[in-house]
Amino acid sequence: MTTFVDRVELHAAAGNGGHGCASVHREKFKPLGGPDGGNGGRGGDVILVVEQSVTTLLDYHHSPHRKATNGQPGAGDNRSGKDGQDLILPVPDGTVVLDKAGNVLADLVGQGTTFVAGQGGRGGLGNAALASARRKAPGFALLGEPGESRDIVLELKTVADVALVGYPSAGKSSLISVLSAAKPKIADYPFTTLVPNLGVVTAGSTVYTIADVPGLIPGASQGKGLGLEFLRHVERCSVLVHVLDTATLESDRDPLSDLDTIEEELRQYGGLEDRPRIVALNKVDIPDGQDLADMIRPDLEARGYQVFEVSAIAHKGLKELSFALAGIIAKARASKPKEEATRIVIRPKAVDDAGFTVTAEGEDLYRVRGEKPERWVRQTDFNNDEAVGYLADRLNRLGVEDALVKAGARAGDGVAIGPEENAVVFDWEPTMQAGAEMLGRRGEDHRMEAPRPAAQRRRERAAERDDAEQEYDEFDPF
Repeated sequence: MTTFVDRVELHAAAGNGGHGCASVHREKFKPLGGPDGGNGGRGGDVILVVEQSVTTLLDYHHSPHRKATNGQPGAGDNRSGKDGQDLILPVPDGTVVLDKAGNVLADLVGQGTTFVAGQGGRGGLGNAALASARRKAPGFALLGEPGESRDIVLELKTVADVALVGYPSAGKSSLISVLSAAKPKIADYPFTTLVPNLGVVTAGSTVYTIADVPGLIPGASQGKGLGLEFLRHVERCSVLVHVLDTATLESDRDPLSDLDTIEEELRQYGGLEDRPRIVALNKVDIPDGQDLADMIRPDLEARGYQVFEVSAIAHKGLKELSFALAGIIAKARASKPKEEATRIVIRPKAVDDAGFTVTAEGEDLYRVRGEKPERWVRQTDFNNDEAVGYLADRLNRLGVEDALVKAGARAGDGVAIGPEENAVVFDWEPTMQAGAEMLGRRGEDHRMEAPRPAAQRRRERAAERDDAEQEYDEFDPF
């Protein structure tokens, strides 16, 4: 059964915003007391949060579809809908967020680091919020916006100071088990280790983390064996330790050729050329292993490597190796620039930035793109003429009509608002007559101008009595 997963595809869907409510206040003696529709609630966000207690992406491997809750719709009596609850997804330290094309969206390092994977939709305004001096009783409300949905890839890159690299069965797991409190699986056959192991080492006043990278063999950088799956775990390390097996039983291998093979795989993977290297000649507790270590040590030192002879079984040379690593890590930490507090950068829009663009597509089609026009279209109920008229007013005030005229649009040409795959298309008229003019002055409601129903009924009854009396007088013989 899979217990470690370091790469998953996550389908994150934020919550939809709740619709606004179109309502008119009604009570005794006040049948039309004015608009009182509440606003819809905001949809919940999908948020990734680094949690130190989480070490794998296994949960998202089994359940890749995650969705936040929707906002509740508004109600009458000025009651706003409840906001959707944010969905918090814990991820391991060192998780990289990418899009489907492989572009890095976020690198999550450090406890509590967050990334909003899906933005919740805005709630629609109720007719109480849409009322104005010109539009006293709107008979419509705005729709809630759909939440953001996107597919992302999560990759785990272990956050470690030291990476142990080498052939399978070189003794990396044994070495990490004696240098730290980690308890990896150890056996006398290749590919015993199927997941990166992480341990914490204390050397004097320096505390650092050490990880072994399993499965490196010739061709690992091209996907052979398990190497390509775990090479990403060495990217964050400060120092690489080549663990060379001096007691290998394979006649076609020797420590120097193993070192050259691993270095070639690291070179082809890329991005690790600047990391310092140390060589650990392992298994020198075996007589043949010690003899081979004495033979190849001069060649390694001639190449510029710092060499340590160690034995995980006999606990030989471990202290020297751990303190040498601590010294390199301390220098690397000291050379890093000091972390500065995050500064808020304000980038105001240009004075002439209209917030939208109009482009001609063919002879009789014009496309409008922009955050505001596309959002307004999503919020419009096209089954309501008054809502369509309100949209026309907003587009006109934004300057869309003027831009269409400048672009050469003529009456009857098609205008598309939004991207090609999800656009609203209509035949454009310069006056933007969309049917709302049938309601009188656009945006107003004649219900508020009508007389009160009770008074109207009294007038009608009085008129009926007057007509009856007049008929009686005309036909009275006396």
